[in-house]
Amino acid sequence: MKNYIQEGDILPLTAPYAVSSGGGVLVGATFGVAVNDVANGAVGAFRVEGVFSLPKSTAASSGGSQGARAYWIAASKVVTAASSGNTLIGVFAKTCADADATAEVRLNGSF
Repeated sequence: MKNYIQEGDILPLTAPYAVSSGGGVLVGATFGVAVNDVANGAVGAFRVEGVFSLPKSTAASSGGSQGARAYWIAASKVVTAASSGNTLIGVFAKTCADADATAEVRLNGSF
């Protein structure tokens, strides 16, 4: 195919802030997890599909059941089950409680 560019599970994205390998970023409507450390404003490789352990809010109503929608809180760079004002990034791969500091999330690529 002449129009094929690449697989879609890793995308080159411009980091909106410095991010360490394994850290999440939201670029427009695309959420990705850094493959390597990426400097603020630099282009890096970000996985947009797969299951990742991500930092999670420990606020009330932040936990979710397996298969429930997972959202990104851009201001604090954490996952939550609370949709209001947050960006949908995937679903919880495993049930997590409000007090859990991390959550396993299956990313669904860009919505």
